[in-house]
Amino acid sequence: MSDFAATAERYIAAWNETDADARAKAVAELWTEDGGYTDPLAAVTGHEGIAAVIAGAQQMFPGLVFTLGGAVDGHHDTMRFTWHLGPEGATEPVVVGFDVAVLSEDGRIRNVYGFLDKVPA
Repeated sequence: MSDFAATAERYIAAWNETDADARAKAVAELWTEDGGYTDPLAAVTGHEGIAAVIAGAQQMFPGLVFTLGGAVDGHHDTMRFTWHLGPEGATEPVVVGFDVAVLSEDGRIRNVYGFLDKVPA
């Protein structure tokens, strides 16, 4: 099984990628072709849908960046981690979330289930 921390870092990097072509490439390398992403605001399947959700988050929160909010935990084919979204270098994030990712045998993401713990009013 792949290294969970490295996968989570690549995942966060994909969410921070602002170039559409580079983001599409990152999504294609990270997710299986039929991979999915589900959170309270979205439920999509496939690389195009996932890249569109990431682009939408960037449009909703321009200039903010995603960072890991702590250690990545995992077992078998499942990993979980907290992430923060805020101004680069900020000590207090604007948004805090928690994601659970199920990986395929080759270490790519099959599905992500996201939860929002802190959102702006």
